[in-house]
Amino acid sequence: MNFANHTLGLCVAAALSLGLALPSHAATTLKIGTVLAPADPMGQGLEKFKTDVEAATSGEVVIEVFHSSQLGDTTEMIDQARAGANVGTITDVARLSSFVPSLAIMSAPFLFDTYEQADTFALSDEYLAWGDELKEKSGLVMLASNWYQGPRHLLTQKPIASPADLSGVRMRTIGAPVWIETIRAMGAEPTPIAWGEVYSALQLGAIDAAEAQPTAITGAKLFEVVKNVTKTGHIQLVTALVVSSESWDAISPENQKIVRDLAVEAGRYGSNLTIKLGAESLEKVAAGGVTVSDVDLAPFKEAVKGVYPMLNLEAEAKIVDRVLGR
Repeated sequence: MNFANHTLGLCVAAALSLGLALPSHAATTLKIGTVLAPADPMGQGLEKFKTDVEAATSGEVVIEVFHSSQLGDTTEMIDQARAGANVGTITDVARLSSFVPSLAIMSAPFLFDTYEQADTFALSDEYLAWGDELKEKSGLVMLASNWYQGPRHLLTQKPIASPADLSGVRMRTIGAPVWIETIRAMGAEPTPIAWGEVYSALQLGAIDAAEAQPTAITGAKLFEVVKNVTKTGHIQLVTALVVSSESWDAISPENQKIVRDLAVEAGRYGSNLTIKLGAESLEKVAAGGVTVSDVDLAPFKEAVKGVYPMLNLEAEAKIVDRVLGR
């Protein structure tokens, strides 16, 4: 026994003298997927996030970005992450409300007037506490929730002037209760399908309409298969960057702080691009022959008021108002 211990000690000493000691934290790779195209502001934000994180952590955290649904639809990527796969994604927060119901407030209709309001609330103590709860209940870690994709507008084959005009219209929306009930309250028949299938579904008539933000309309070329865009802005699409908790826990605490801070910065970068490019996108849509119209929002706002009590979001709405001082 003494001989064995002495030999082991000599081996360790030799290894140390030759500089063979292992680094305190091995490099960790985070794979982030998105359903959006590389040119989309969120795609550009992810590329900035990759560059900044790798530089700030001296390569100890490596980010691999996969655009255009390469890792699957958003729901599929969330399921993969929850199962322990090294996958993250940008998701509307409402998809996460099945784990923490209060998170649905981020996608509530006509809640935020500006991106700055959403950004402020996303960094509030109240909201961050829900993010901590998300990890406990879902195995997902929310790095930042200030990735703004823009106002959602109606994409239809016929002109829309009021909720009554949406009666019987099969409209693609996101498959989360707050989205479904918002679209239903506005008068249409909510039809959740994968984002990558929206173009062909519109083209073939499987759905009559969709709702999307300006940059996504051009990114997915939906202006080729609809005739009207009505600027309702019924939901401000504020999304979150989430990763698997197993992958996250492999990162050192020091690097975790760096990654979180840079996720917020990259979110603001992509969000500002969204705001800048949104107007340009609608100009391109109009130039493509689609009618882009403003509309009186009062009837739509009145129509969706019941969504808040229906989904028990009245208390959360008061929290938002308190945080924003309104």
